[in-house]
Amino acid sequence: MNKVGRNDPCPCGSGNKYKRCCGRIASETRSDSPGAPVVPVKTAEEIEGMRAAGALAARVLHEACARVEAGITTDRINDWVHEMTLDAGAYPAPLNYPNPPTDPREPIIGRRGFPKSVCTSVNDVVCHGIPDDTVLKDGDIVNVDVTVLLEGFHGDTSRTLMIGEVSDEARRITETARESMFAAIERCRDGATFWDIGDAIQSLAEERGFSVVRDFTGHGIGRQFHEPPAVLHYRDPMLRFPMKAGHVFTIEPMINAGSYHAKIDPRDNWTARTVDGRLSAQFEHTILVTETGHEILTAAPE
Repeated sequence: MNKVGRNDPCPCGSGNKYKRCCGRIASETRSDSPGAPVVPVKTAEEIEGMRAAGALAARVLHEACARVEAGITTDRINDWVHEMTLDAGAYPAPLNYPNPPTDPREPIIGRRGFPKSVCTSVNDVVCHGIPDDTVLKDGDIVNVDVTVLLEGFHGDTSRTLMIGEVSDEARRITETARESMFAAIERCRDGATFWDIGDAIQSLAEERGFSVVRDFTGHGIGRQFHEPPAVLHYRDPMLRFPMKAGHVFTIEPMINAGSYHAKIDPRDNWTARTVDGRLSAQFEHTILVTETGHEILTAAPE
């Protein structure tokens, strides 16, 4: 899989064509495009809503991950996330995405979209892994990706877990995914550019012999699951436009042990795997740019 074509599905996961989604946003927000649309700046009220959603997503992820161990199925993780999210009065945003019901109590049978409440991506799965009867075993790595919709706002976060004793490569790639995310977060401040995010991640990953996935991106987030801009995790001169206080977006680098290319499993049209069968790891936080720096809205509970 090479560069995303204009008529291909947008890699942000919106379900729209690239040319009508992040491709349009990217072209309109080039540094040489005066008067281009800006990334939405959240109001104080919206920021409070995002804080609440982010805190809930962080808690659900933290509590679900604390239960993960060898011998459980990824479907069990889905059950935990689904139940905790609904118990908190929220909706698990992946469920039936991009066509969720407006009321979480509404029947979901027959709806088309992502079939589960969380993404669980094991070993060579880059992202969008569908929970099923797969049993986790010693040596596996699994990314658990939680997004909640709470009172109209989304919180999105993920973590890669190492199950039991893992290989040196599995440990290194997991640590690199986490550290590259935080290296990018440290670059976030009013006046920095979105290019800085990709530069931080690509520099660290390639220095350690890994590659950065190009086919999937971070994204703006708020009342919508996916908003502008597309947040690329590699260097792209098209992203030399500034962050501003009030911008909210995800940073979620996917780091591969081999080729950075991914392929979609035709059996479900969701699961993205590495093309060479080698490992992939990911971490994600939702970030608010502030006047003095940044705030991690999905920081793990103390």
